[in-house]
Amino acid sequence: MAGYGLAYVPQSMAEPHLQAGRLEEVLAGYNMVHPGYHLYYTSRLQASPAFSLLLEALRHRG
Repeated sequence: MAGYGLAYVPQSMAEPHLQAGRLEEVLAGYNMVHPGYHLYYTSRLQASPAFSLLLEALRHRG
């Protein structure tokens, strides 16, 4: 926003600046819709405490 350039950022991050007129959207027809993240893990192994906390946080948020 301090000069000229292009940025590839999530729509939610740019939206307030687009609405305020500080940014201008280019290549609007090429926007990607990201459906979210996917986590694949095996349930046959004992999960570490850190992984268990991450998994619980992601489930709670989802």
